[in-house]
Amino acid sequence: MTPERFRKLKEVLARRQPDLTVLAADVHKPHNISAIIRTCDAVGIHRVHAVSPSGGFHHHRMASGGSRNWVGLTLHPSLDAAVDTLRGSGWRLVAAHPHESARDFREVDYTSKTAVVLGSELEGLDQYAIGAADEAITIPMGGMVESLNVSVAAALILYEAQRQRSDAGMYKASRLDAEEFDRTLFEWAYPEIAERLQHRGQAYPALSEEGELLSNPLRSSS
Repeated sequence: MTPERFRKLKEVLARRQPDLTVLAADVHKPHNISAIIRTCDAVGIHRVHAVSPSGGFHHHRMASGGSRNWVGLTLHPSLDAAVDTLRGSGWRLVAAHPHESARDFREVDYTSKTAVVLGSELEGLDQYAIGAADEAITIPMGGMVESLNVSVAAALILYEAQRQRSDAGMYKASRLDAEEFDRTLFEWAYPEIAERLQHRGQAYPALSEEGELLSNPLRSSS
């Protein structure tokens, strides 16, 4: 871990938005999953949510590599469970779906604690998901096609959220609590050591200002 690399990790982590997320309610295609997660990383989303009854999302090669290393993932066994969890934590749910009452996605305020709910590639969101949301948003279409690819739609919506949050100064200082910041920074800097310490139930050691391990609890372990 070089000092330059460590500074880069700290700078990126300081821009993470703990109160902006995506709930992938029914997204299955690997390239769409990968593209959505890449966009989440690019706009500073700290953690995404996904409905995965089998838990298979964790093991998909497109979801486990690349930008997936920088974006946390919470899986839910059902849409009901995901909605209950997010609602219980104070999230406002915004359903991306061309519903008759949907508003232009640019007219919505994304500076509050917001979860953008995305549906399947062909069908979009079902009636339960739309009904469970606080409001629905749509992307105006001026051509013959009725909708955009889900990953493209996600990118447009999330970059509008980034624009609003940037204008509001929400990227100027870290908004993660200190414990979450330090834990995530260690996992980004030393993922293999972090994984072994998690397996052993051991705490992460402190890091110097340059990103060096101040102690290595694995050094004397077999």
